[in-house]
Amino acid sequence: MPPMPETSARTAVYSGTFDPITLGHEDVMRRAAGLFDEVIVAVAVAHHKKTQFTLNERLAMVAEAAGRLPGRVRALPFDGLIMDFCREHGAHAVVRGIRNITDFDYEAQMAAMNRKLHPAVETVFLLPQADLQCISSTLVREIAKLGGDVSAMVDPSVAARLEPPPPLQA
Repeated sequence: MPPMPETSARTAVYSGTFDPITLGHEDVMRRAAGLFDEVIVAVAVAHHKKTQFTLNERLAMVAEAAGRLPGRVRALPFDGLIMDFCREHGAHAVVRGIRNITDFDYEAQMAAMNRKLHPAVETVFLLPQADLQCISSTLVREIAKLGGDVSAMVDPSVAARLEPPPPLQA
């Protein structure tokens, strides 16, 4: 296992599929930016999932959100193990957003496994604002598909991308 590159900046990685990025994700990014010198939002290729948006579309949405945040926040694609990505980018921490106890149970298992793979990288759990904790990308996609209003769950630019096409005229 090669050592992490030496860096004085405290770098964190926040990974996910971000299909699409929600206001909850943005809140976690904002909180992480306040704790670390640099935050890399690692947008997963997600071979195992059928995503609504392509990798390039998801990267663009995350990059747009990152541009609205203070500090050094950037979006990069990733494929494979997150600990390999952390090693490659000299990250000191992985940031995980948790909304509820179910998220915590899953994320605690992942954190323990990641610690075995790369003990030098800590996992930091951040809770989004209380009014954002019920939001998930899955629910946002479903609500938008059924014509519901997602404007309180995603940035307006994301909401526009989620709008269903107009019905075909007979």
